[in-house]
Amino acid sequence: MNKYYVTTPIYYPSDKLHIGHTYCTVAADTLARYHRLRGEEVMFLTGTDEHGQKIEDKAKEAGVTPKEFVDHIVEGPRGVLDLWKLMNVSNDRFIRTTDGYHVESVQKIFKQMYENGDIYKGTYKGKYCKPCESFWTESQLADGKCPDCGREVQDAEEEAYFFRLSKYADRVRKLLEDTDFLQPRSRVNEMVKNFIEPGLEDLCVSRTSFSWGIPVDFDPGHVVYVWVDALSNYITALGYLNNTYHDYDKWWPADAHIVGKEIVRFHSIIWPAMLMSLNLPLPKHVFGHGWLLLDGGKMSKSKGNVADPYILAEQFGVDALRFFLMRTFPFGSDGNFSNELLIQTINTDLANDLGNLVSRTTAMVGKYFKDTLPEEHQYRAEMDDDLKTLVSELRKQYENAMDAFAPHTALAEIFKVIQRANKYIDENAPWKLSKNPDDAPRLACVLYNLLETARVCGILLTPFMPESMEKLLTQIGAGDGARTWESAAHWGELPENVTVQRGDILFPRIDMDAALQALEDAKQAALREASGIEVEPQLEEKVDFDTFCKSDFRVVKVKSCEAVKKSAKLLKFILDDGTGVDRQILSGIHAWYEPEDLIGKTLIAIVNLPPRKMMGLESNGMLISAIHTEKGEEALHLLMVDDAIPAGAKLC
Repeated sequence: MNKYYVTTPIYYPSDKLHIGHTYCTVAADTLARYHRLRGEEVMFLTGTDEHGQKIEDKAKEAGVTPKEFVDHIVEGPRGVLDLWKLMNVSNDRFIRTTDGYHVESVQKIFKQMYENGDIYKGTYKGKYCKPCESFWTESQLADGKCPDCGREVQDAEEEAYFFRLSKYADRVRKLLEDTDFLQPRSRVNEMVKNFIEPGLEDLCVSRTSFSWGIPVDFDPGHVVYVWVDALSNYITALGYLNNTYHDYDKWWPADAHIVGKEIVRFHSIIWPAMLMSLNLPLPKHVFGHGWLLLDGGKMSKSKGNVADPYILAEQFGVDALRFFLMRTFPFGSDGNFSNELLIQTINTDLANDLGNLVSRTTAMVGKYFKDTLPEEHQYRAEMDDDLKTLVSELRKQYENAMDAFAPHTALAEIFKVIQRANKYIDENAPWKLSKNPDDAPRLACVLYNLLETARVCGILLTPFMPESMEKLLTQIGAGDGARTWESAAHWGELPENVTVQRGDILFPRIDMDAALQALEDAKQAALREASGIEVEPQLEEKVDFDTFCKSDFRVVKVKSCEAVKKSAKLLKFILDDGTGVDRQILSGIHAWYEPEDLIGKTLIAIVNLPPRKMMGLESNGMLISAIHTEKGEEALHLLMVDDAIPAGAKLC
């Protein structure tokens, strides 16, 4: 029996999962289900990456231990495990990097690379992006910021161990350029041009400035760099250097690591080099998929443009959401996500095309033949061969696309057949055939051909929409033998006297306006429930319109920001207000913002207020913010706008 080992990255347990996380995991799940459908034995691994400075800082802010923080996000309500269960993810194993067996293995892996001469002690001095847990050189920064997330980096200097990544530069380059290890091919060009050609530098692989990580057991005070920790999961979860599992030899090397393009560097350069140091086989493929974009930008909680998979699944159904993610966006490219596009895709592909085919066909079998077709059919080559040929060739085209990591192409091939079948209905007009008893054999043949088309398409759609396709195959009367991978390659697996079982409409059509409003209502309700937000009641006193218009609201850009000495609340802003003369405004928001986080931001200020003195400093205006009560505490958010708006622009 063939075997297939597929993984997703182990996810950083942020306190808000978005649809982008779901995208990657559903893709890997679809591949796992596809290979199971083919009769292969599958290992599908996912999990959570739970160490690092960012986790330690967030736990401290929340007043809990790092382990308590990650436990809640992984195992708590609407956590990682809940989401994968909701999305019908069929992972065979789930790893947490805080699991004892993983900690044991990583310590041994680190020591083994050290004893091999590939890890040495030194001092790290450079740039560090805390959100991405990434080290960068000056030359790798983009406009002085992290090239992955675009956020500020910080200077870092500390005693550290280094991995001799440069030693493996030539071997890694050969792997990338001479094999199909990394896909799509465009990712190879990015890795070689951006990282290998400039000179692959040795990698800092331990930290001493925080403690939440796997200790380097032979040098107290050092913890293993989170990416060495995280990448190792693909083998520790199989029992490498531990006794919890014992199937490393069976499953390694992995057939496919499915990862987002932002972490391709770690999987295609650092991970192979680590395995080379350990003298272990390399995974067969790394596939770097694109991002789902909202309003032209990458989804992330920090940017405030998160699409909640819980809300979407609850509104539209899990299978419809799974289908949309795989159908709409070419898997190796970025895709622009919108709720309107989701609804449109469901209505067009699932309600109009697939759902319509099944419901019309089963309804006609019920109406004209009392749910069971007669055994006598009248086949007409000139009218039936086109559809039959398309269906007979579909499995091979589908298989080629799935094996090439192109689920969107596989779905496109299926829906060409479904659309052809709907056209076949109109060409043969069963409602006309039903009027003449002599045409009953021809009518039976037409309906049989439609059922057989739905059967093959239903089998091939099962990895994408497992629950819905189970219902579809039941409705069209497909027995167990007519639901297999082998049967999808053959026409005529349904008995000629097949009996249908009419049921509920698989994919009801969605009213766009009503659905969008329901989404917004659900989103706001979820935000209130999750955060415990209390909004201040609106003032009843009305303000004269002319009085309001006297306030001059302007776009301002933060040139500098610093804390006011001897004040726990005040920050001093130097702002570009478009006049050419710097404007100074003081704002009591230090409890919510650090000054370095606000430099370069684009804000809104009222600029025609009379100046006033605070702590001996003059403030000329007021920054606009929103305030509410969250979990019993006051929370404040500065109003930030698109950086493309120039300083001095007037709000109207």
